[in-house]
Amino acid sequence: MTLHPLQEMHARFVPSSLKGSARAVRAALPGTRVSSLAFTTPASRKRKCPELNPTYFPLVVFHTSPWTLSVNAPEPAPVQTHSSSNPPMAFPCVDQLEQRTQKFLQSFDGGPEPSYSNPVSGYSLYQHNKPFLLDHGGILPKFEIAYESWGELNADKSNVILLHTGLSASSHAKSHAANPAPGWWEKFIGPGLAIDTNRFHVICTNVIGGCYGSTGPSSIDPKDNKPYATRFPIVTIFDMVRAQFEMLNSMGIDKLHASVGASMGGMQSLAAALLFKDRVGKIVSISAAARSHPYSIALRFTQRQVLMADPNWNKGFYYDKVPPHSGMKLAREIATISYRSGPEWEQRFGRKRSQPLTTPSLCADFLIETYLDHQGERFCLQYDPNSLLYVSKAMDMFDLSASISAETAIRRARNTLRLQEGKGSSAPENAATPPEEQQAAACSTAVAGAGSSGVDAKAKETDLDDPKAQLNDLKQGLSTIKDIPALVLGIQSDILFPVWQQKEVADCLRETGNKNVTYYELDSMYGHDAFLLEIVNVGSAVKGHLELRE
Repeated sequence: MTLHPLQEMHARFVPSSLKGSARAVRAALPGTRVSSLAFTTPASRKRKCPELNPTYFPLVVFHTSPWTLSVNAPEPAPVQTHSSSNPPMAFPCVDQLEQRTQKFLQSFDGGPEPSYSNPVSGYSLYQHNKPFLLDHGGILPKFEIAYESWGELNADKSNVILLHTGLSASSHAKSHAANPAPGWWEKFIGPGLAIDTNRFHVICTNVIGGCYGSTGPSSIDPKDNKPYATRFPIVTIFDMVRAQFEMLNSMGIDKLHASVGASMGGMQSLAAALLFKDRVGKIVSISAAARSHPYSIALRFTQRQVLMADPNWNKGFYYDKVPPHSGMKLAREIATISYRSGPEWEQRFGRKRSQPLTTPSLCADFLIETYLDHQGERFCLQYDPNSLLYVSKAMDMFDLSASISAETAIRRARNTLRLQEGKGSSAPENAATPPEEQQAAACSTAVAGAGSSGVDAKAKETDLDDPKAQLNDLKQGLSTIKDIPALVLGIQSDILFPVWQQKEVADCLRETGNKNVTYYELDSMYGHDAFLLEIVNVGSAVKGHLELRE
């Protein structure tokens, strides 16, 4: 064994033949404290000598044959080092976020440009060049709606199906010559498929508030030629539908064969029937609800909070800066948890790790974590963060209860009057406003006093904190569409819109006198996203309802 020089110095003062007691060692090394004597056999006897730290000398070791004698030597001052007990962990997931930020900062031309800033072409554009009043008082000086269509429009324009999208979907539901990429409902639309383009003319729109061609927060405000950002007004599901019907008006389409949608699209389908009951022939509402409930509201609120906590969000003004890609990624990961189901992930991922032979990591480690990480990465520059805030909030506010619908109608009529009084001929038209609300807008005296009557008086008569009263309120709201045949479809493993919410829609419709309600619950492990994946089960139900002759 190699000895440190200091150890060798002490060894010279001890006779090589010494192998006695501690007292003998003290005599040989005056002033040295000896706490113990340790005798170890040489390596030839298969016993190992202790290895010493060369920076610290608690022992003097010298050899005697055939024994090794170890004694405590005077302790020198410890040598100061900057090493820790363990090396720091690596965080490639954090490094990836920082690298993406640096790419934006270094060069916006060479950086990862968000896809929503240059949406894929191939859609048509409806332009509404007059002011459009929104439900909560905001005004769009003009707006555009991106839409795509499939199938031939018949002579009397009676074969139109309006397909509504979910929260983050574009109008590209099906591939076509102008955009051959597969659409989000590719296998549901086409000749002989669930929505048979040999029979129907299908129109799919991107909602206002979105970012795939329709007017939204990333659009340019014509007043100052800058992006709206968070100056964009609050929108509702009803606003989205009214804008769509403005587009239908321009096409000369008086009545839809059906209003079809899943998730937020299912909300729009119900809203279209409620607002324009004489213009909707059938309803298809999949994995949706007639009113948002606390659990789904909480999930969307959490996503918005995570997004807005990203410093790059900058209160919505990031369009010429680094976008809040970190917050957007995390928001999408949260959303993905609610889109699929535990049973699917048990079967698909289990407890498997991506690198089972390596030390566990605090970044994505389990396969389920790598899946969520991938979903977040794929989405973070694909959809405008502000659109996520606005459109998800519209979902939270959705409620078809009679009291809410009445409040909305009165507020819309009151705002219309105020706008007409203040801006004269520049006031929005009400061509796509339901007849009942047009009448309300014309009755200025009645509207002026509506704040202390109507809905307020009704609220006093009925305690809407009572669940039974709330349900009756919803039934009354849905009673206006009792004559429209409806397909309501739910997925048993859906945690975002549990099946009891679809059953609530179907039951309310039936109890208000609708005798043409079809309700299905599908046993699928794909959760909320089953409407995208269950081609046979979902597709056959949709096809049967659309093609059934009443």
